[in-house]
Amino acid sequence: MKKILAKIILKIIGWKVVLQGDADNLDRCILVVAPHTHNTEYLLGNLAYWSLGKKLKVIIKDAHTKAFYGGLVKAMGGVGIDRSQKNDLINFVANEFKKDDFSLVITPEGTRSWVPKWRKGFYNMAMAAKVPIVLAGGDYKRKTINLGYKIPYEKLESHTYEEIMQEIQDFYIKYDITPKIPENWNPQIY
Repeated sequence: MKKILAKIILKIIGWKVVLQGDADNLDRCILVVAPHTHNTEYLLGNLAYWSLGKKLKVIIKDAHTKAFYGGLVKAMGGVGIDRSQKNDLINFVANEFKKDDFSLVITPEGTRSWVPKWRKGFYNMAMAAKVPIVLAGGDYKRKTINLGYKIPYEKLESHTYEEIMQEIQDFYIKYDITPKIPENWNPQIY
């Protein structure tokens, strides 16, 4: 039902999902979503995943999962984390991947505002969980959701962090992804 509903909604609002690789790339990965400049990216990303019949999770402030709308947030893949506590998030994520297959959405910018460089947590999570990194981004100029470009775990192991970051940066430059709020996006990610 979600798959059909998502396809209908995307069509109505004029957005299209563009796969950059096989849809199976989305089954078990750290899904890096950038640019992250607006909350609508979360909704578009969920619609894209649902339209492909894929399972998605996202780590968010636990206040959102405990609020009156928390049930809806959890149904949309929200996993609440108490940010006031020191968490071993990397091992938490690695353990979650031992239990289930899913894509975990990470926005490495860490905020919807302009940042000078990305945080490294997504890379460390992929290494600890032994899963690939898959890239995604919503292009507001072309109304496309680009996703599926995979950097296999074996490549993460055999290449330096800098080489991986350069490959990721090249992806976002190549596809010239235009965010909702362009002035909040820094394409120089590391």
